[in-house]
Amino acid sequence: MVIQRWQSVLLLVAAVAMATFSFLSLGQIQLPDYTLNFTALGFFIEGEATNGAASGYYMHTWPLFIVSLMCAIIPLINIFLFKNLRLQKTLCLIGILFILAAVSIGCGYGYCAFEGAAVSWSTLIIAPLLALIADIMAYSRINSDQKMLRSVDRIR
Repeated sequence: MVIQRWQSVLLLVAAVAMATFSFLSLGQIQLPDYTLNFTALGFFIEGEATNGAASGYYMHTWPLFIVSLMCAIIPLINIFLFKNLRLQKTLCLIGILFILAAVSIGCGYGYCAFEGAAVSWSTLIIAPLLALIADIMAYSRINSDQKMLRSVDRIR
């Protein structure tokens, strides 16, 4: 007997939050010459190119994109592991570590990629915090379900 209730919803919330973090704009970086839009894929120059001005991606941030995408994939996989609670708890902990890594890599790129640049973050920057809270709550619910199943098995 396996109980799977709210942790599936919480893991889905974590996956959706990190998927939006992976594909939408995280903020803007103002350089003296132009403005860069910051996404998990990289920094790209905003606006239309005119008179031979630069356009397109200025710098790719593949490590941030890969880690943030893994943060979205791990909870999705974790939803379907409801028959193996021990593995599900382990993947929750791995997901938490990946979220913390994505936050640190994102802050590193945002603040240290360009010297003297002004960074303005979008409200999407709270998505990893939301995913972290949802992942921690899912872990605690999985843990409580595992304790309840052990107590029922002990009574039998």
